[in-house]
Amino acid sequence: MAKFNAPQAHSSAWVFQAWTSFIVSTSAMTIGVLYLPVDNWIKGYLGMGYLFTVGSTISLSKTIRDIHESNKVMSRVDEAKLEKLLAEYDPFKK
Repeated sequence: MAKFNAPQAHSSAWVFQAWTSFIVSTSAMTIGVLYLPVDNWIKGYLGMGYLFTVGSTISLSKTIRDIHESNKVMSRVDEAKLEKLLAEYDPFKK
């Protein structure tokens, strides 16, 4: 019989660390761009590039997670089919 592996929940410490690092890095980058000694149009360009980078990073991580989860589901389906086939197999039947 196939074992069902429930997804492991993240600890509250890990969630806190992930949100804290995201907020600190985003704030530091924003402050760095704002205090950069260049014209406003360059700051705007850097800010837009930064926003696109954050957005594409989130999209990429979601896509990779979704692909990984779909592979796990397909693997469980394949295991269930194989187990059913093996359970129905009778080597002495002619």
